[in-house]
Parts: sequence; structure tokens; C-alpha cells
Amino acid sequence: MRSEDIRLEGANGARLAATRSTGKRPPILFAHGFGQTRGAWTTTADVMAAAGHATLSYDARGHGGSDWNAAGLVYHGDQFTDDLIVVAGELRSPPVLVAASMGGLFGLMAESRWPGLFSAMVLVDITPRWETRGVERILAFMSAHPDGFASLEAAADSIATYMPHRPRKSEESLRALLRLTDDGRWNWHWDPRLVDELARDSEQHQDAIAEAARRVECPLLLISGGRSDLVSPKTVEEFMTLVPHAQHVHLPDATHMVAGDDNNAFTTAVLNYLDALPSAAASARTEHVTGASQ
Repeated sequence: MRSEDIRLEGANGARLAATRSTGKRPPILFAHGFGQTRGAWTTTADVMAAAGHATLSYDARGHGGSDWNAAGLVYHGDQFTDDLIVVAGELRSPPVLVAASMGGLFGLMAESRWPGLFSAMVLVDITPRWETRGVERILAFMSAHPDGFASLEAAADSIATYMPHRPRKSEESLRALLRLTDDGRWNWHWDPRLVDELARDSEQHQDAIAEAARRVECPLLLISGGRSDLVSPKTVEEFMTLVPHAQHVHLPDATHMVAGDDNNAFTTAVLNYLDALPSAAASARTEHVTGASQ
């Protein structure tokens, strides 16, 4: 179950930072949400690896240790979808995709474009349509400090205000969330261009994402947070109409940050779902997307 940090090549030569572990049970691919990194999955991935699953998590482009787009290359959704397709092809068989928020949306697009890419999907607090107020709150937080923070303490204050239900971040954990720049200030680990180039007008893509969801045929589980301001009973109901074979698990005490709010309940829900999947869901792909051999 020992994990290792690696570099993968995504679409169009983008280099993606990743962490993987080996295992004999079906592989699990983790895709994080907007403004996060693969570190959001560390606890869950460790549990899955201990249960015998091969795991792979990666930083999306523009996030964490992965490449940022060059100054003249605008971020757009097709790049992230293509990256996900390429990364999935690096695994020995179609993985189970466990994807939060942004990662889940691109997962729907990837599976609809390449049917059979995933053996099953777990969407974490995301539906093809979402509540506008939730997105506005997230973007307001992400845009609030364009010049970064003078200290880690100041960053901890900001996060505590945004997530008052969570324990205050330690300096060690903050070092994984921010990067120290040459001017001595602490900045987020994602490219600030992402807010305007990828997220601001995301609602215009909801119809396309809904149609992608309608085309998904692999087993699918939606895990939603009862205190989420992004996903609501209304959006869940529409999603279940679009994907009638999907299952839904509701975690009443979790916000949009489901895995971080109640990791034990979240991980248990995922493990229970994986254990109940038919063996056909774990069948090996005969031809990889990228021709990778590992």
C-alpha cells in the first residue's frame, strides 16, 4: 500500500503531479474540486489502499504541483476533460472515478465522450445544475486575497471565517495549501486566472453537462452534503431523473466539502458502494486510452 509521488503527462503535454499506490483490487482514480489539490484525498486514498485497491490521485492543471497554462493559453473545460481521459488510460483497467465538485463535472463529460472509461463513478456533492449562491460564495472566497497573505496566521484567519465549523488550520497543514512567493507572501496553490477563465461563466455549460449525465451508463453514486449550499434537494432530484440508475447517499452533517467534513462517513459510503458493485464493473479494459502498460 506504499504510495509514491509521480509525474504524468496530460493532454497537450501538460505535466501533472500525482500520487499512486499499487493494489490487487480494482483501481480508484481521484479527481479533486476547484481550488483543491490531490491532498484533499489523502486520508480516503490511504483507506482504499489499505483495503487493497490501487489508487491514483492527481493535481488538475493550474493546481498544486501540476503545470499552469502558459500566459497565452486560456483555461477551458475541454483541457480538464482531456486530462482526465488521458490519466484514466494510465491505469491497468477502467478505474472507479471518485470525483468532487469540478472533478465530477469533468468526469461526466469524460465518460459521456468515452463510454466505458470508468467502471463506476462516485460524484461528491456535485450535480449538472447547481445553486448559484454556492458558487458565488466559493468564488468570493477564492478572489478575496489576490495579493496573498502576509503570514500563515492571516491565511488561517481567512479560512476559519470561511469554514467556521472546521478546526483551525495548523501551520503545517497551511504549508500544503499555500506557496511562499518571492515577495515573501503566501499565495494559494492554484492559478488565479482559473477564476475568470474557467469558473465565472460555468453556468452556461449546465445544459451540456446535463446531457452528458443522461448518457452515462456505468454504475454511479452521488454523495451529497446536507449542509451544502451548492447541491440542493432540487438539483439532486433532477440528477436522479437524468441518471435513473444512480444511487444517492445523503450525509446530513456535511457541507460542500464532504470528504473533509466527515471523512469517516464519506469513506465508509464509498467502500460500501465499491463492495456492492458487480464483478463486471471491475473487468479489465482490452485497449487503453493512451496505450499505457502499467
